[in-house]
Amino acid sequence: MERPARLCGLWALLLCAGGGGVAAPAETQPPVTNLSVSVENLCTVTWTWNPPEGASPNCSLKYFSHFGNKQDKKIAPETYRSKEVPLNERICLQVGSQCSTNESEKPSILVEKCISPPEGDPESAVTELQCIWYNLSYMKCAWLPGRNTNPDTNYTLYYWHSSLGKILQCEDIYREGQHIGCSFALTKVKDSSFEQHSVQVMVKDNAGKIRPSFNIVPLTSHVKPDPPHIKNLSFQNGDLYVQWKNPQNFYSRCLSYEVEVNNSQAETHDIFYVEEAKCQNSEFEGNLEGTICFMVPGVLPDTLNTVRIRVKTNKLCYEDDKLWSNWSQAMSIGQKANPTFYITTLLIIPIFVAAAIIVLLLYLKRLKIIIFPPIPDPGKIFKEMFGDQNDDTLHWKKYDICEKQTKEETDSVVLIESLKRASQ
Repeated sequence: MERPARLCGLWALLLCAGGGGVAAPAETQPPVTNLSVSVENLCTVTWTWNPPEGASPNCSLKYFSHFGNKQDKKIAPETYRSKEVPLNERICLQVGSQCSTNESEKPSILVEKCISPPEGDPESAVTELQCIWYNLSYMKCAWLPGRNTNPDTNYTLYYWHSSLGKILQCEDIYREGQHIGCSFALTKVKDSSFEQHSVQVMVKDNAGKIRPSFNIVPLTSHVKPDPPHIKNLSFQNGDLYVQWKNPQNFYSRCLSYEVEVNNSQAETHDIFYVEEAKCQNSEFEGNLEGTICFMVPGVLPDTLNTVRIRVKTNKLCYEDDKLWSNWSQAMSIGQKANPTFYITTLLIIPIFVAAAIIVLLLYLKRLKIIIFPPIPDPGKIFKEMFGDQNDDTLHWKKYDICEKQTKEETDSVVLIESLKRASQ
């Protein structure tokens, strides 16, 4: 009985030892030392530090770091960390050491190092600093002056990207209304990783009176292509085939399209969104080298049709798909209606309408007489009857009076002549 009791006691000791080993807290490493920060180029901030002193020899040191508000956490063995950030605000990095890449492991005491924004009045810094990469050939940046700045302030723009050996100054400063801008050449290079980089931009004044403003422009966004060029329009089996050439520096798979068709007679305005421009007819696909084709169904060939096209980048190759190119030059196909026909029609229609109105008025007057004949007026009839007789009576009375007066005058003359003869 003693032997089984000893075995049970030994087994209990082993369990307790094993359980105690699991529950033992992990060893916490000391903090890193000599944490410093520096700025390279325009917006590349680099933090460096030394390994902690008195670290455990059995520990494979890893470094846990994150920016303010515990953003962008990272665990890595390197004793530095770099990040492209606009220096318009205060930026801090916290670093700690630990023995594994497990985020659940508690790191050492975190050491923090911050970099402050440049000196100057924040109200003097330029606002709305934005840059657009045009056709992968040149970049234009524009901004608005700060609130506390003089209208005659002379601005300078500096830029840098990975293909440059140094920071360059933009020379082509221009003004467009309230906006001030500058453009510089930025050509896509053969390096496949070039578009994965960014362009760092800083704007300040020559006198150093305003606070510098920074921006970082990813080369996978803010890209605006040139408008395409329409090469050919043709009808085939009641469909309109449109062929165009894409802007330079772009692959067809990286672009989306909009085709606008305006019909002059029907006054329709149709827009077709095209993800993949491809004709179903091989005759049109291979007609022109380096062109894209799209079929517009149901277009009337006997009317005038005007076509325009614009393009934009898609998310297959770029992060931004908001910037459309300008519309291409319009090209028309079909027959335009003869304006003489419309002018003649406009002149003839009023004549016909006027003639119809006159005929209708005459017809209505005649119809009114037939339907509603005039009613005789008895008073007028009696007036005409008796009025004529009275006139005749008066006529004869006047005639008798005149005749009597003439006879009396004649008798008087005869009497006078007789008296003269008797006296002689």
